[in-house]
Amino acid sequence: MNVDELNRLPIAWEPDPAAFPGTPLGRMAARHGLTSVDEVAARAAADPEWFWAAAADDVGLRWRRPYERVLDLSDGPAFPHWFKGGGLNWADYAVDRWIDEGRGGAEAIVWEGDDGAVRTLTYAELKELIDRAAAVFAARGVGVGDVVALFLPMVPEAAVVMLAAAKIGAVVAPFFSGFGPAPVRERLLDSGAKLMVTADGFERRGKLVPLKETADEAAAGVTGLRTVLVVRRLGRDLSLVPGRDEWWDEATAAAEPMTETPVFDAETPCVLLYSSGSTGRPKGCLHTHAGLPFKFAQEARHGFGMDVGERLMWVTDMGWVMGAYVVTAALTNGGTAVLYEGTPDHPTPDRLWSVVERHRVTALGVSPTLIRVLAGLGDRWPDAHELPDLRVICSTGEPWNLEPWWWCFRHVGKGRTPIVNMSGGTECGASIVSGSVHRPIKPAGFSAPSLGMAADVFDPDGRSVRGQVGELVVRAPWPGMTKGLWDGPERYLSTYWSRFPGNWQQGDFAYVDPDGHWFLLGRSDDTIMLAGKRVGPAEIESLLVDDPAVVEAAAVGVPDDLKGESLVCFVVLTGDADPAEVLPRLEESIVAREGKATRPKAVHAVSALPKTRNGKVMRRVARAVYIGADPGDVTALESREPLTGFPRRDDVRPGHA
Repeated sequence: MNVDELNRLPIAWEPDPAAFPGTPLGRMAARHGLTSVDEVAARAAADPEWFWAAAADDVGLRWRRPYERVLDLSDGPAFPHWFKGGGLNWADYAVDRWIDEGRGGAEAIVWEGDDGAVRTLTYAELKELIDRAAAVFAARGVGVGDVVALFLPMVPEAAVVMLAAAKIGAVVAPFFSGFGPAPVRERLLDSGAKLMVTADGFERRGKLVPLKETADEAAAGVTGLRTVLVVRRLGRDLSLVPGRDEWWDEATAAAEPMTETPVFDAETPCVLLYSSGSTGRPKGCLHTHAGLPFKFAQEARHGFGMDVGERLMWVTDMGWVMGAYVVTAALTNGGTAVLYEGTPDHPTPDRLWSVVERHRVTALGVSPTLIRVLAGLGDRWPDAHELPDLRVICSTGEPWNLEPWWWCFRHVGKGRTPIVNMSGGTECGASIVSGSVHRPIKPAGFSAPSLGMAADVFDPDGRSVRGQVGELVVRAPWPGMTKGLWDGPERYLSTYWSRFPGNWQQGDFAYVDPDGHWFLLGRSDDTIMLAGKRVGPAEIESLLVDDPAVVEAAAVGVPDDLKGESLVCFVVLTGDADPAEVLPRLEESIVAREGKATRPKAVHAVSALPKTRNGKVMRRVARAVYIGADPGDVTALESREPLTGFPRRDDVRPGHA
């Protein structure tokens, strides 16, 4: 979408003003003499320390030692100290406090496997498992600051591992369950993990994923890895490595539960999340007990109304940031984390909608790519499910285009359920801009900066702008931001703080319309320079997928001897589409709307685009394979199959598949 189209977008959903006082944010606002989300946002902007302290109280961070200051900037905005002097424990405020408040019998986790198996854990049962696992970790030599690698699918044990590590002051490092041995090994070596928890395997689309064999190959010769605990997910008859491997159930059953929860400084690290890098080196982002878990819980509570008894599900993997999100956002707010291990369209195209309906999900997290895929399967699948409990749809991962957004709103949300779009990332610990159940929502947009976030749009000279596309930045620190990168401060500072000194550069193009609604237009490092004009790939992709023959699209810039850079597009077509007819039509559509200077060098039909499991299209990988360059870090790919037979610049003719 171009700027003129963004300016013409209507309001698609509006909140009921009478509902605000009964929401978590409404109750917090009332305690401080405020009556609306706008009043809260204004006071947060004027007094950030007030807001984050009030939010911490509202979320229920249980301080075992009071903090002395909300924010200390003595080391500069890139290295803030939040809740200085305060002591707490993520496992305590996410789980233990609910036991103390008499909610031990409430459902904490509901899990459904690819094979249809279902498990439920109450808060009391979850705490018992966490306490036993913490004792096992400690007995195997894991202590404060040591890394526990989590290489599991979306099973309840993943939440147990995450919070058991936090309980003893260790750092959990979740790995994508679809990784092969090489990326797992790379992360084991980089993190220095002492202990890893994996599984004997799991099923995906009914087929075995041999996780233990992958873990064994990855761990071979990694001398610092002392213990591997194996969850019996499938009950496979496997050989354990003597002196290193143990069955998870046997080890935890034999352990005496660690009932006392230690108190750690608010800045004690607890999570190491790896984000794909563009240079072949993944970025290890370090987060703290009063950082990322708190920010997750706060924005879920204040942005889409998570409250006690709510049921949150996200279509994701424990190796991605949203895996940790669904666990901590649900539990810290006294709700239920609904974990789904399988794929959204297996064994039938309505599997996801069946899971949402069966487990009474109230908040569902999706990605735009996931919706594009499911929309391609037909309207009748979501239409067959009324989804009466679904109160809010949450989305993240990439910019929307209009057709799938409206499809999701009408067929999944039934025209009544808001789509709360949010964007942030692994490094920033949740969202920078977000929709809200308390504000009007435009298609594909964000209502405002997330509460407490000093988001802005800068032009190339660092001036704040409105009404034109610029760089998304944040002008002040926030609790969820990474404490730096695992490999040192230099890469952290150069990546996020060097372009606009004193301001965090997110790496996204942003636009604010005349009504104050925000839009993201793709990664700024994916920018295509055509005849001196900066073009965001999402703008071209939205035009392409508007064609009924196109399911998905990716636009990239490639080197051009004459123009410096040319546009190349990759499209996935519907099964009945004729590439010979569709591809020239798409080329002319781009020219008709964007001008002759934007005419693509080529438009190629491909069977699939390279994507992560959470649905993000990896444009840089498509570009690199096409021009024959090093694709960098490809460990986050759902599958490398799309790269097989992917068009290469030197062996295809422009405009042809």
